Amino acid sequence: MLTIAAVLFAVAALGGLVMAYIHFKHDRNPPGALAALHGIVGATALVILLIAVATTGAGGRAAWALGLFVAAALGGFYLVSFHVRKRRLPSQVVVIHALVAVVAFALLLAAIVGI
Repeated sequence: MLTIAAVLFAVAALGGLVMAYIHFKHDRNPPGALAALHGIVGATALVILLIAVATTGAGGRAAWALGLFVAAALGGFYLVSFHVRKRRLPSQVVVIHALVAVVAFALLLAAIVGI
């Protein structure tokens, strides 16, 4: 299950990279449909990771990854609020959201390979 979550997080990350490119390079918000897809894939991965940690007793790095992905998701919800209000996304929050997710993803990969 950890591997499935990691693959889904990787797909969500690709969408996040595209959205960050649009945000920083074109100085506008990314399309709402792309943001929604990014959130849906990320949320699906988060639920799978939660189930994996809860049912298999995977602790350590997987549990830390789960906690950080929850924090990243909260930042994502905050960013969605800007989409809904049709306001420009705050760049600092975009960067923090991405950095937290990257650290969480690295921890998840470390848990999978046993580092």
